[in-house]
Amino acid sequence: MNYKIDNLQYCNWSREVFEINREAELDAVHVTIVYHEDYDELLKRVDEWNIRFKDNSDLIFHGKNFKDIEKAKDQKKTAIFFGFQNCSPIEDDIGLVEKVHHLGCKFMQLTYNNQSLLATGCYEKIDSGVTHFGKEVIKEMNRVGIVVDMSHSAEKSTFDAIDISEKPIAITHANPSFWHEAIRNKSNDLIKTLAKSGGMIGLSLYPHHLREGTNCSLESFCEMTAKTAELIGVKNIGIGSDLCLKQPDTVVEWMRNGTWTKTKNYGEGSKKKPGFPKQPDWFEDARGFKNLESGLKKIGFNQSEVEGILGNNWYNFYKNI
Repeated sequence: MNYKIDNLQYCNWSREVFEINREAELDAVHVTIVYHEDYDELLKRVDEWNIRFKDNSDLIFHGKNFKDIEKAKDQKKTAIFFGFQNCSPIEDDIGLVEKVHHLGCKFMQLTYNNQSLLATGCYEKIDSGVTHFGKEVIKEMNRVGIVVDMSHSAEKSTFDAIDISEKPIAITHANPSFWHEAIRNKSNDLIKTLAKSGGMIGLSLYPHHLREGTNCSLESFCEMTAKTAELIGVKNIGIGSDLCLKQPDTVVEWMRNGTWTKTKNYGEGSKKKPGFPKQPDWFEDARGFKNLESGLKKIGFNQSEVEGILGNNWYNFYKNI
């Protein structure tokens, strides 16, 4: 069976966006439902999603495990899997890990750029690694079934997480730094270690993570994918587009600044310019999966490998976890 999965989107959710994802034939999408929200605010986000599921039941439903990806394929719908881009919703209470899992959380980043109670973010100058609390939380995440996501984490912390976790972890949305030296992109040593442990990397289409940003070519992205496959094996690679479709520019300020600063931070690659960067014209939204398919075939991947990158590898990761 051929599945299509985008393992990270943070769009301004609407019926139009759900229709676009269905036109792209996405069987599953891992969506960010919180960044800096605490547990009580998380409950509000879940309520909002329950309304979306009810109002758009012909297009989407809440995904809980790999069987729901199969169900989505059969019903021509998109399974929505919840994820957190920060550990804020568990606050300083390990008991909340199980509670957020019951609410449907399947992925949780230990950090979002900054130092958290669990680990160090990629923007910190000193990476002290996974904390004592972080070690306990990883064990609990393993137990209940939440995937450890280190997309925004610093390097030592990510190595620590791979070592500590008894289950494979994920970097759901980032690219290798050999191709583009963005702060958040990952070193060769790190992605090799990730792959050896059974982990996955979702290649990002967010312009700040791309060589030449908005002007990145499809060919360049596919060449990077091929080189990454040479380094770590094609079965450890998927797509985590990091699409922020239809979002107002005020949202990117929330992502970058949260509740921790009064100073506006514009983030990597933005050259002090606020707002979201423009997507490359070959991946303006999820319908760009068609362009990825043709580009990956042109660069030399066979049909099975292309199907793996565009969804089957993530499906297998969900199934094995």
